[in-house]
Amino acid sequence: MKDVMKEKNLVSTKENQEKTYQSIRGFVIDAQQKIYSAVNTAMVIAYWEIGEQIYIACGENDRAAYGKQLLQYLSEKLVKEFGKGFSVRNLQMMRKFYLTFSNVNALRSELSWTHYRILMKVTDEQARNYYMEEAVKSGWSSRQLERQINTMYYQRIMASQNKDSVASEIQITEPKSEYEKIIKDPYILEFLDLPANAHYYESDLEQALIDHLQKFLLELGRGFSFVARQKHINFDGRHFYIDLVFYNYILKCFVLIDLKMTDLTHQDLGQMQMYVNYYTRELMNEGDNPPIGIVLCADKSDTLVRYTLPEGNNQIYAAKYLPYMPTEEELRRELNLNDFQKLQ
Repeated sequence: MKDVMKEKNLVSTKENQEKTYQSIRGFVIDAQQKIYSAVNTAMVIAYWEIGEQIYIACGENDRAAYGKQLLQYLSEKLVKEFGKGFSVRNLQMMRKFYLTFSNVNALRSELSWTHYRILMKVTDEQARNYYMEEAVKSGWSSRQLERQINTMYYQRIMASQNKDSVASEIQITEPKSEYEKIIKDPYILEFLDLPANAHYYESDLEQALIDHLQKFLLELGRGFSFVARQKHINFDGRHFYIDLVFYNYILKCFVLIDLKMTDLTHQDLGQMQMYVNYYTRELMNEGDNPPIGIVLCADKSDTLVRYTLPEGNNQIYAAKYLPYMPTEEELRRELNLNDFQKLQ
């Protein structure tokens, strides 16, 4: 009996020790994060202020003779005292930082200098501001931000928001639903590293997405959490399986995804309609919004989608996936083709 009590006390002591350790560890990590954030913010503001001073001293052209001499002089002095982070190239980048983000109060403390260096590559101001806000909201790392810019995330989102609009007046009188704003077309799945021009099955694509779930969630957008794979539905002894189920906590709804390796058919849309109806009637929780379904396919016809789905549909969507990172020209051509098809 004494041995049993001794063993229980030992287990209890170890549990208390571990609990105390985890609590202290949390305080240390929190402090480290606050220190990193404070240092990061101070450095970003310092770089902005350095850029301002260089602009004032150089004027409009930092590559003129005086500007070059000044930058060389500053670089040599600063590198000698503070290290190689103050090369001529970096000083030019700080000047560009000041010119690109003219309001220092609009800088976001959540973003690092690396984030801002990437953002400065985006020439369109609206797109740049969008990426900046989305990076903060979604907690993108600098690598994630760079990927989203390279895959023209902003352009794809904008194309998705204007699917059925021909004139701006339509958008004003008939604003698109929040659902439609999260659907991208196409989705870029280059992180799967699928072999080019090779035969693979829907199960292979599904497994690849599960293996790279974190990156797939990034491509889907903000607010997605994974719920189920091959969700089983049984109707009168007939069995169906939804490939992937997510929940979007921003829209407060389930998102059902079916994967198709071939071109989209009207049967695919009908099947997704059945899945969505089932979730709407049987699996919605109190406070949920109606679910949406996305058929992710190798290719699709917007005309087929328009004539298969009822007018006013805001629950069923079809989108292409690209298994490789296209060039900017290829992606622009893809988006322009989608816009043209929507006008037909």
